[in-house]
Amino acid sequence: MSDKNAQLGILMLDTAFPRVLGDIGNAQSFPFAVRYAVVEGATPQAIVQRDPAPFVQEFIVAGKGLVATGCRGIATTCGFLSLIRPQLATALGVPVAASALEQIAQINAALPEGKRAGVLTISAESLTPEHLRIAGAPVDTPVRGMDGSHFATAIIGNAPELDPGVARAEIVAAARQFAEETPGLGALVLECTNMPPYADDIAAATSLPVHSMFSYLTWFEAGLAPRSFG
Repeated sequence: MSDKNAQLGILMLDTAFPRVLGDIGNAQSFPFAVRYAVVEGATPQAIVQRDPAPFVQEFIVAGKGLVATGCRGIATTCGFLSLIRPQLATALGVPVAASALEQIAQINAALPEGKRAGVLTISAESLTPEHLRIAGAPVDTPVRGMDGSHFATAIIGNAPELDPGVARAEIVAAARQFAEETPGLGALVLECTNMPPYADDIAAATSLPVHSMFSYLTWFEAGLAPRSFG
């Protein structure tokens, strides 16, 4: 939707890969208005495989620009940015939804006894206990990565092309295997903001609830701009 009167501002990584429908970086994915700002130089490789700390000031500057235009809440387009959410929230003075990982505690609270959420991430090698801790999630949360897949290689490598069909098959297969091999898995959380386009197929393949940055931001925006029933 148009960004006119958007209450939600989204800080974008500096990317070249396609933003297919359902991707958080595609405004048409949302049933409400959003506004974007690109943080130049913050590539997927820099944020996922290195350290986002050198980019904190750039994220703050871009976030302040969105707040100045009227955005009442800020989000990001990479789950690994959970590491800098505290700095962003303090500097921007508005609520910040930095990562789908921030849903885990609430999801766990809703699950039956003996069940817990697991994380499907673009890179298990890069996702650390610190990412989970700062997101408010248990550090022993089960994690399964897409390391080495076409999907991960295209996104982290910032490739100009991505085959959605191949990506879908890879992600669904990984989710199914994760569910089969993880006792007590009661829900899946998609760390990567590029995974929501495949959430419906993941749910069908695993028979589990699937949460993502899309589901998080749908909830988050509803608080920023409550619907009128009058």
